[in-house]
Amino acid sequence: MNKISRRHFIKAGMASSLTNLMGKLAISANKKKIGQRERPAEIPEKHLSFSLGLASYTFRAFSLEQTITMTKRLGLEKICLKDVHLPLTASEQEIKKAAEKIRTAGLNLYACGVVYLERPEEVERVFTYARIAGLSIIVSSPRPELLPLLEKKVKQTDISLAIHNHGPGDKYYPTPADAYEKIKRFDQRIGLCLDIGHAARAGINPSEAAQKFSDRLLDVHLKDVSSASPEGHTVEMGRGVINLAEFLQMIVRLNYHGSLSFEYEKDEKDPLPGLAESVGYVRGLLAGLELSEPVHHDTGKPFQAGEKV
Repeated sequence: MNKISRRHFIKAGMASSLTNLMGKLAISANKKKIGQRERPAEIPEKHLSFSLGLASYTFRAFSLEQTITMTKRLGLEKICLKDVHLPLTASEQEIKKAAEKIRTAGLNLYACGVVYLERPEEVERVFTYARIAGLSIIVSSPRPELLPLLEKKVKQTDISLAIHNHGPGDKYYPTPADAYEKIKRFDQRIGLCLDIGHAARAGINPSEAAQKFSDRLLDVHLKDVSSASPEGHTVEMGRGVINLAEFLQMIVRLNYHGSLSFEYEKDEKDPLPGLAESVGYVRGLLAGLELSEPVHHDTGKPFQAGEKV
């Protein structure tokens, strides 16, 4: 018996979704013809425990103002700010002004990163930056020797630290497991930013990593890659090798309350079309998910009736 590939399965699902969409569009057109008002489309993540955001590294070739505009065009609510859009060396006044501009535009500035930390003075600087900007998370790749100092700052400020796995070749945290082993003895507010693309490039199933390390899952960088190998590179979501439907279903089952932030690294000078395709693809998957009950982080088993999630 021939095995149906995931790619063929997705294509079939997309074809079915397209057929349904065309039917809905026809109904909508008929409604307009007879003067009926159509309800606006709902954003699927509105009904879920997590939210979709943007890792602003995606728009690294653009200004902060352009980044804000494009993020809002996509209907994303949250943003993790890369220092190209607001340098870590910015003055207090500059940081406050940029943060106010982002929030006035209706975006939730929740994090910064990825921040690379090599020296103790850099730790002090980034926590001061995060405090002034009103951030709740610093996404980082620090030298492991700095973790005790980082724990001290986390306790002082109540700003969480999410360690970012950066795939094959990274000297500190190539996989989520490498990061988890280094942080598990520290404060629970030191956790993981799971980059599912780099996890796949390291041969790791992102869904399995999310479940295994869910007790420390603070943030997610969302992307697709061309191959599950060190040579894999970012592609439009749905065109790569990651089983995104499986990953999103796992995130729902885990009752994850953080952000899934798109980090579209392809097409540096013109990322919006590919990013828009990726956002639409993920929203299509979310709209079609069969929602299941939240599960225990440690056992993976569903909660019982009346049990606190």
